[in-house]
Amino acid sequence: MKVKGMIIVVIMMLCIPINAQAQSDKILVAYFSATGTTEKAAKLIVEVTGGTLYEIQPEKEYVAADLDWHDKSSRSSVEMSDAKSRPALNSKPDNFADYDTIYIGFPIWWNSAPRIINTFIESNDFAGKTIIPFATSGSSSISNAEKELQETYPDLKWQKGRLLNGATKEDIKKWTKK
Repeated sequence: MKVKGMIIVVIMMLCIPINAQAQSDKILVAYFSATGTTEKAAKLIVEVTGGTLYEIQPEKEYVAADLDWHDKSSRSSVEMSDAKSRPALNSKPDNFADYDTIYIGFPIWWNSAPRIINTFIESNDFAGKTIIPFATSGSSSISNAEKELQETYPDLKWQKGRLLNGATKEDIKKWTKK
């Protein structure tokens, strides 16, 4: 009986590092969504990866007039025409240091990531974290936004991003290999 009990204890002790290793990759799925499209993609990523959902919210919410890209004086047009623009955030994620992998989602604006994404990156310490961008767009690809982010933040550990227009749970599983 003592030998059997010792074997069980040894097996349990061997399993602890395996379980700890499997759980060490904490995932944060941070997204900015002005109309709800990117939010849907973010929620699918959370569903597949088991990550924590975090909405990147501006201090001042965007209204329809702010998003009118036909109006050169709209808030989004003004922000996107100024590479140094950094819209203020409403909050920061809790326990950011605990996450190893950060998915960052956004709509494509003017073939780029909205400036609030820069604010989010510059407001948090991404050292040692893996960053995976994802986006939604009516007509643009993610490639230019991805390139700009990598050039602006070359010291960060980027992985290939993906445009997730109309993505399904199966698409997300294939992309994340979960």
